[in-house]
Amino acid sequence: MNRILTYILLLLTVHTARAGEITVRPGESLHDALRKAREWRRTQDPRCDGGITISVKAGRYYMNEPLFLRPEDSGTAASPLVIRGEQGAVLCGDPRQQHTQVWPQKGMERLIDFDTVARTITIPTPPKSVLKTNGLEMVVHQRWAIAILRVASLDVQGDKTVVRFKEPESRLEFEHPWPQPVISPPSPTPNPSSSFLLRTTEQRCGIEQLVIIDGAKHVTIENVTFENTCWNRPLHKGHVTLQGGFPLIDAYKLKEQEGLPWDSGLENQAWIERPVSAVTVRNTGDVHFTGCTFQHLGSTALDMESICVGSITGCRFEDIGGTAIMAGSFAESPREVHRPYQNLSDRCQQLTIKGNVIHDAANEDWGAVAISCGYVRDCTISHNEVSRVNYSGICVGWGWTSLYTGMENNHIINNKVSDYARQLYDAGGVYTLSYQPHSSIRDNEISQPFPAPYATNDRAFCIYLDARTDGYTIANNRTENRLIRRNEIGDNHPGPNNIFRQ
Repeated sequence: MNRILTYILLLLTVHTARAGEITVRPGESLHDALRKAREWRRTQDPRCDGGITISVKAGRYYMNEPLFLRPEDSGTAASPLVIRGEQGAVLCGDPRQQHTQVWPQKGMERLIDFDTVARTITIPTPPKSVLKTNGLEMVVHQRWAIAILRVASLDVQGDKTVVRFKEPESRLEFEHPWPQPVISPPSPTPNPSSSFLLRTTEQRCGIEQLVIIDGAKHVTIENVTFENTCWNRPLHKGHVTLQGGFPLIDAYKLKEQEGLPWDSGLENQAWIERPVSAVTVRNTGDVHFTGCTFQHLGSTALDMESICVGSITGCRFEDIGGTAIMAGSFAESPREVHRPYQNLSDRCQQLTIKGNVIHDAANEDWGAVAISCGYVRDCTISHNEVSRVNYSGICVGWGWTSLYTGMENNHIINNKVSDYARQLYDAGGVYTLSYQPHSSIRDNEISQPFPAPYATNDRAFCIYLDARTDGYTIANNRTENRLIRRNEIGDNHPGPNNIFRQ
């Protein structure tokens, strides 16, 4: 009888290979493996000594719900939880939505008018076949962001067509002042107006998230591939953003007595939410991703939302619809985003982003970036390779303020950034915001911005010190085999405490 029981145990869904190791094979459940590890912790099983490793064998593991790591899944410094993938171990969801651009067939067309009172956009009249198409979306180029607007009606008026949109995106698009499309007046040498395209989306909703680590500490994920997630928001709400891919949930322009105590010139109020991410880390510490691959993901790939001590090293990100790596608070809802918050940088500190390769990010939401850090402190971004991004490459800072908010000691060093600003300007290979004392941008190799074909201005730079950037030492950064000169660095009212050494 004992031999029979032993044989049955060996056939259980989750196999315990040796003390401290749980092995999962294709067709078996990662959720069950995690529960097994949790029970070992709960019962103080001696197999916890020295740590627990969940070994994921090669194969595809479809996630019809996220793998959720809770505080009860925490390891300790002496006994961490390690999820280690064998070569070819893939956690996957549904393939990304596919779009068909119906007009123009390639590229974009220019807008004729943008009416904030009537809440309409006027465009050249499309072909009759397009006018009869159901489920149209309009993608609008808005200098440093895009809007995805679901079309409600098309009113043909000869060679012009007036377009109206569904809610809530119609309200958000026309009430918030920045960004909005640019409509240039006629002149002998006009700057071009903003552009648009019309498309349909074939695939409906699908899986958006693969892993959520919420409150679990002392966790390392190694050599796992995260693949195939959808981005469902535009199908239901459209997508109108403030900046960096952050969707607006409410926004309007101050019409009387413009300005607030911390910014006398402030005209816009905005509340945003965080973009969905394939892998989310929050309320935790000592969490590390090493040698992982993130690919074919609809929105953000990896979001280190709130973490003290963590790292992303030696990972690869490719074909990412939104931002590849996001970290820190961005004063997302319920807070109004423009206030100079002084308690948010503590949520994300001592983060290392090192030795990663990011290629082809922000290809669904052009206003997203490769690496995006908001209110962070004591963070180092080094030796990463960034290429093929539709907006900025590496972004650090948030808040648009000269006041001290706790952001400090952030370092962007020895990175290689190329082929950025492919679609949107007001961009930088390295882009910063607000006061961040004791921070640095140094020893980076940054190409010149891509000649974006539909940009409405020329504000794109290797390094862009936007909106009151201050406290940075900027030294020994190179472009095209030479040092970047001071007069080539983009300025938007930077502070007095920046130090330039090249």
